[in-house]
Amino acid sequence: MSTHSPNLLSRLSLALASFFSILSRPGFAADVERLRREGWPAPAAPVAAAPVVAPVAPVSPVAPVAPVAAPPAPVPQPQLAPETAALQLLGLLQREARFIDFVQEDVQAYGDAEIGAAARVVHEGCRKVLREHFTFEPVRAEAEGSRLTLQPGFDAAAVRVTGHVVGQPPFTGTLGHRGWRATETHLPKLGQGHDASVLAQAEVEL
Repeated sequence: MSTHSPNLLSRLSLALASFFSILSRPGFAADVERLRREGWPAPAAPVAAAPVVAPVAPVSPVAPVAPVAAPPAPVPQPQLAPETAALQLLGLLQREARFIDFVQEDVQAYGDAEIGAAARVVHEGCRKVLREHFTFEPVRAEAEGSRLTLQPGFDAAAVRVTGHVVGQPPFTGTLGHRGWRATETHLPKLGQGHDASVLAQAEVEL
């Protein structure tokens, strides 16, 4: 509201206009009377504008996530021995010890002395192959014939229990054989196109 005070001429003009308005307008006369009785009302304090709040989208309830079941453990499949390595070994035994020839021969027609002489040659050749291409160690460190106890959880793939087997371990018995385990293998590498199934070449004399 303006605080400027009107001059005398303006006040005279306002008084004449108010005089005729009071005479002709009862409502205006009532307002003037109330103003004279109660005085001019104090200016109302400005009302701060309410902050504009952005509407928040309703949050839909999240459905509980069901636990994911772990996939079943794969069933171990039987392992096949590498065919090429087995054929290589047979080829080496044949080359050094005539192993296949000896085993395929019908020895019933030979005497023990003849078989023993041939077996000595085969034995020496087989031993040479094993020494050159494999490294071995005993499965058990105890001496053969010693008494030992197999505790629960022993490696059944490395130790075979024989005799009168009753109940569950521990088992106490006599070591009949220490067993063998291959620790290294040194088979020769084959060239491309080599046919490992040919264990011994046929021999043609010209």
